[in-house]
Amino acid sequence: MEQNKKEKLFSAKYLVMFFITALVTAGITLLLVNIFEKKQEATLYPSVFKPVGDEEVDPKVWGENFPFEYDTYKKTETNEGQTFYGGSDNYQKLDKYPNLKILFSGNPFSKDYREERGHYWAITDVKETERINDKTPNTCITCKSSSVAVDIKKMGPENFYKAMFKDVGAHYDKSIGCLDCHDPKTMALRISRPAFIEAMERRGIDVTKASRQEMRSYVCGQCHVEYYFKGDGKYLTFPWDKGLQIDSIEAYYDEVNFNDWTHETTGSPMLKMQHPEFETWSTGIHAKSGVSCADCHMPYVKNGSVKVTDHWIRSPLKNVNNACQTCHKWSEQEMVNRVKTIQDRTYETMYRTELAIIDAINAIKAAKDAGATDEQLKEARKLHRRAQLRWDFVAAENSMGFHSPQETLKTLSNAIDYARQSQLAAERLMKNVAVK
Repeated sequence: MEQNKKEKLFSAKYLVMFFITALVTAGITLLLVNIFEKKQEATLYPSVFKPVGDEEVDPKVWGENFPFEYDTYKKTETNEGQTFYGGSDNYQKLDKYPNLKILFSGNPFSKDYREERGHYWAITDVKETERINDKTPNTCITCKSSSVAVDIKKMGPENFYKAMFKDVGAHYDKSIGCLDCHDPKTMALRISRPAFIEAMERRGIDVTKASRQEMRSYVCGQCHVEYYFKGDGKYLTFPWDKGLQIDSIEAYYDEVNFNDWTHETTGSPMLKMQHPEFETWSTGIHAKSGVSCADCHMPYVKNGSVKVTDHWIRSPLKNVNNACQTCHKWSEQEMVNRVKTIQDRTYETMYRTELAIIDAINAIKAAKDAGATDEQLKEARKLHRRAQLRWDFVAAENSMGFHSPQETLKTLSNAIDYARQSQLAAERLMKNVAVK
């Protein structure tokens, strides 16, 4: 009995010593890992930051202080090819989607409409597009170069906008970069484009009081929006006074009596939608859940023990792990399938909308050719405008409906309705003209 007690006591002491040794070993290992990570961190950023000038438009200079951010930003030069309905392959949309030539008849987009590439290429792409000519206002360069922030401050917004692109913007050689979104002194996120601040002020929102999470969308909303050139001075303006939804935007344009161009085939007064990502996102579940643009398109990544924003701005479909699976606990394939389902349904409905609008265009043309007057065609043309601006609000937006699936399908269904109303109005007119 005594021997058994001694053996049990020895075993217990041995176990205690084993666990103590294991804990000490684990502690030393964690300490060494922490030291290694801290050494890694020290290599990420310089111990002494070099000052960045207020007018520094070259991301490489900023990259001396933020090498990881700069290295990932440079990847926006990469062509990752096409996603299901977008991507960074600079193909000609007019060749792939010939309906666009009919829909944009008389508009420069009927001559050149290319898929946009990454931010690195923004200045190059705007200079090379066939939509630019000697009469193009400088306003068109507003979101394509960091040099814009410098010149708007120097010249003032009014003088900047009313200048000619050939005299100012055409000479820029740096694309979108750090200065567009960051304060060079504090590195805090900031708004550098007056149009966004002005539009938000008209809506009663003070962007200086925005949270950092809000700013992670606001800096994108400076450019990824619907806009127009107001008045003879071509002043950049966002049509948000009545709200961000398409019905509110349409009401704004109708009130100020603005048209982008007259459709060459129908004579309808038309609006060309730009890229309303911010407006569409604002009506979606991600915005309502507090998810910012950067959370998906520039997600946080671990670099050593540091959490850093990935500046390789791209489609989340190219980065599902970091962009989606941080919140959604489903497989990568499941997440991709969900996106594809939404986008396929949107595209199918959008294509049906195109066909309905083209039917309306053909009906209006037939009525016009038969002798219908401008006054008689007024209603059909108005409905044509209403249908196409809604279709284009979806077509020009770079998520194929994903940013707000329900709102997008509602917009397209209304567009089909207006297109068919336009077609019927023109066909009824044809009967009246024929009778006469």
